[in-house]
Amino acid sequence: MIHRCDGGAPPGYSPGAKGGRYYAIMTTTAQRKKHLQWLCELTAIPTAAGKEDRVIAWVRAWAKKRTNLKLSADKAGNLIIRPRVKSKNRGVHPVYITAHLDHPAFVVHCINSPRNKNSGTVELEFRGGVQNPYFDKAKIIIFDQDDKPHRATIFRLDSKAKPFKIAHARLNKKTEAIRPGDVGRWAFSGKGATPTIDKGILHTPACDDLAAVAVALATLDVLHRRKSMEHVGVLLTRAEEVGFIGAIAACKDRSMPRSSRLICLENSRSYPESPIGAGPIVRVGDRISVFDPRLTNRISLIMGEYAKRNPRYKWQRKLMPGGACEATTFSTYGYESTCLCLPLGNYHNMRDVDSVLAGKRPAKVGPEYISVDDYHGLIEMLIISITQLDDGNVPDIEKMMEKLMDEVGFVVK
Repeated sequence: MIHRCDGGAPPGYSPGAKGGRYYAIMTTTAQRKKHLQWLCELTAIPTAAGKEDRVIAWVRAWAKKRTNLKLSADKAGNLIIRPRVKSKNRGVHPVYITAHLDHPAFVVHCINSPRNKNSGTVELEFRGGVQNPYFDKAKIIIFDQDDKPHRATIFRLDSKAKPFKIAHARLNKKTEAIRPGDVGRWAFSGKGATPTIDKGILHTPACDDLAAVAVALATLDVLHRRKSMEHVGVLLTRAEEVGFIGAIAACKDRSMPRSSRLICLENSRSYPESPIGAGPIVRVGDRISVFDPRLTNRISLIMGEYAKRNPRYKWQRKLMPGGACEATTFSTYGYESTCLCLPLGNYHNMRDVDSVLAGKRPAKVGPEYISVDDYHGLIEMLIISITQLDDGNVPDIEKMMEKLMDEVGFVVK
């Protein structure tokens, strides 16, 4: 059955209904429905690198309703949400759940051509990584400052323009409402034009990384109500899609204490070995680097033990080399950082990208999609990992090695 969920969770959908699946013992049904509603609302919002204003406004409204949390912005406009009460856990290093606020999208550069002021054309920068064939005669929607949509069709692409590709589009109807800086995105029809859940799969304009923003806020919503979790906060960065700019700025400006541990959230391209619906992923690295082994391994150990006690719970541990992640940025600047992610379909809205690049089929854009169970499972993974991160009972790899040496080391003596 298909449910459209713009403006709220789909009617009758009850996350966690299957035998208490997905953090049911830690949250109420009402909370889980709210978390799903946030997912649907956030993934419907137009956003682009440097033009994340609509998402920022949503997050500010969310934080304003929670008087025991405080929201601030650093010099780059990254959002930081922390408990108002300072942590009393001396020696426990801060934990920040991070996600980015942008998605590959268009930003209006100028309206009409210089030679013809009434041509009904628009030049748009494309900020993000999408292969050139997908721009050919593609349909897009541009949102003006009053959020009114204006449809257009791309007729030319300057793929070598710097610093961003320039798409030239012709408006379906001429208008004076569009201004430089307005955001545009791909136009979809049918399922996914607005957030839609079909057979447990959410189809929506932008999962990457707005679904992760929803996960971060849902996790904080659970944890900030608990004692001893005052060291946990959220960092939401800007302009990730054009080179981790917000994350780099946060590191250089010390927006987080140097002792912080950062758990970055992503939506990463799914492969046959990392299927959608097989659970959230502890990501050990990306196409650039491997992440901090201490933090990655500790979370893996925690989730391995948790899955043994809870056979219903599904999770994965994968490299996910299809893209790069802010965990690489934070690790590069000396922070202890790793990544947890959701396996993603139609990465960056590109359908069948391998077949397209191989010339086997025409390029068509499409809504991104994730598993709703994976989404709830990632919230569960974060809750379990963070609450046990400093638990002395969690096995330590070095201690495991020492134990092996004590027990069997005699064979090399």
